[in-house]
Amino acid sequence: VKYYFGNKAGLLMALLERDWQAIVTSVDALVAKDGWDPEAKLRRHISKVVDTFYQVPYLNRLTMRMVRDSDDSAARRIADNYLSPMYRAYEQLIGEGVRAGVFRPIDPQMFYFTVTGAADRFFSARLVLKHCFDQDTLTEELRDRYRQHTVDIIMAGILAPGILMP
Repeated sequence: VKYYFGNKAGLLMALLERDWQAIVTSVDALVAKDGWDPEAKLRRHISKVVDTFYQVPYLNRLTMRMVRDSDDSAARRIADNYLSPMYRAYEQLIGEGVRAGVFRPIDPQMFYFTVTGAADRFFSARLVLKHCFDQDTLTEELRDRYRQHTVDIIMAGILAPGILMP
């Protein structure tokens, strides 16, 4: 660890950067996609957030730890490189949908917290699954059910009145 990363904090930062860079790159590509309507883009994004938290369930907790434990300049760099691009993508995706008449105007900041919170809470709730539902693993089937549920719930909250859910 010391040789490659300097210390444990360096290792955690490298992990954070690896995971977040892939996310930011794919979100940027989705936002830039031509020929996709805003609803399809947002459905795709929410689905990928759930999939990401399934694959990397520690991501939000690691991000918050690194922001909390870093000095102001390092915390700002994390925000600028990884968190703010998500917010800007939400501004753009939601704005496109509002202009197209598909979405009602909603606050992109609150949308960020809703999507992140929904994904993080579910995938960090293994003990709830174990003790309340007698299930100790998050299976692909359970992930798929949760993904569809989350997409449906969030999209129902953002779609403009009169827009039918598929």
